[in-house]
Amino acid sequence: MSADAVDTALTWTAAVLMVLGSAMSLAAAIGVLRFPDLITRMHSATKPQVFGSLLLLTAAGLQWRTWSLVPLLVVAWIFQLLTVPVSAHMVGRAGYRTKHYDRSRLSVDELEEVVARVEQEHGSDNDAP
Repeated sequence: MSADAVDTALTWTAAVLMVLGSAMSLAAAIGVLRFPDLITRMHSATKPQVFGSLLLLTAAGLQWRTWSLVPLLVVAWIFQLLTVPVSAHMVGRAGYRTKHYDRSRLSVDELEEVVARVEQEHGSDNDAP
């Protein structure tokens, strides 16, 4: 393969990855706006966004074709992988505690018994003199 053919293949691959990454990020944004409750919005904001950022960062690496940029792109993606689940967990936890979710959409609520038990324990502590 000639250098021009490799260059063309890398350019087209980067273009396809940019379009796919942008589509995933757009789908995440539309989901955040259109989904009915906190839990589904939280799902939409995390999963497609992380995959979309991976595709976009990979496309950037392919397009710029420099090895010195790879560590920066890897660090950026690892930062996304570490912060997005934590922020989603905190948003979901706050939403569950403040009852900002549609209970009818839950098929299983594994936290209901735990929260009731903790509230009962803390409620009895507050009643003591």
